[in-house]
Amino acid sequence: MTTVVGLSGTLHAPSKTDRVLDAILGAIASRSGATTSTVSVLDHGHAIVDALAAPPAPALAAAYEQVLATDALVVATPVYKGAYTGLLKAFVDPIAQTALADKPVLLAAIAGDDQHSLVIDHELRPLFAFFGAAVLPRGVYARGADLADPAALAPKLQEQIDAAADRLAAALG
Repeated sequence: MTTVVGLSGTLHAPSKTDRVLDAILGAIASRSGATTSTVSVLDHGHAIVDALAAPPAPALAAAYEQVLATDALVVATPVYKGAYTGLLKAFVDPIAQTALADKPVLLAAIAGDDQHSLVIDHELRPLFAFFGAAVLPRGVYARGADLADPAALAPKLQEQIDAAADRLAAALG
């Protein structure tokens, strides 16, 4: 059974980031038949910080195992000060450099407007390229206006999600 894990870098619940991540994971599941799940840094905040000086707590160790064992990864983060969240960075820091080698990774960023539209290419892509991940060439970038309607995503955002899901499904074979 193919698995895809969504890694959420949000610091709030509920969040626009998780709304977009859920839409991406749903689109991937419908195209590939993959089983999807989510790891949220918010659920492990204190444990992530504690693990900087000690072995990870059992729940955090299980989250790492889930991320490392998956067939593909979708990383979604809100944008703060032009970059991904610090807690997301603290989560990935202990991961061994080769642990994500050749793993398909789809990147998504959620920001208020277009001023941070290059965050995927300038911040997230280099981070996952460091790990040797097979980062998909295009990600998903959502703006606040794309999520204004609580009942539906903006059509252009849905198009991005559909295209990204098609690419990841193809990468999974």
